Formats: sequence, C-alpha cells, structure tokens
Amino acid sequence: MEPVRTCVGCRTRAPRSALLRVVSQNDTLIVDESAVLPGRGAWVHQTRECMDAALRRRAFGRALRVTTQLDTRNFEQHPPRNKG
Repeated sequence: MEPVRTCVGCRTRAPRSALLRVVSQNDTLIVDESAVLPGRGAWVHQTRECMDAALRRRAFGRALRVTTQLDTRNFEQHPPRNKG
C-alpha cells in the first residue's frame, strides 16, 4: 500500500506519487522532484490551483515549521502538471 499525504493547497489526501514534495533550505522553497532531500517536507498537488492556494494561504511556512519569510521564487517558476 502506497503512503498517503495531505496537499497543503487543497487539504485533500492523495497518494504520495500524485503529489510534489517541497522543502525549505536556507529560507528558500525548493522543489524536491525525487523526494529525497533531507528535512521536513510539505506536499502539494502539481496543479496551478493547489500551488497558488498554498502560496496564498502561506501554508508552506506552517507545514515546514519555518518562522522566517520563505523565498518562493524557485517554487513559483516550477511549471504545473496538466490534469489528465
């Protein structure tokens, strides 16, 4: 059985393979495509709606337990996956 994670954008549960892992390194939000970077990770659907909702709600700071402002430029440049 595959592990299940919660999307920080829409707050729905999904299999780990359907979500994108994001970590914080030096107060910068880094996309972890292979899900192997060290540290606490946050999971989000790779859709524009969930990615925007997570940024708008500032969900990454809470999920990653970071108290400083995160630099999200790297994450914002990551292209969403098309549904389907």
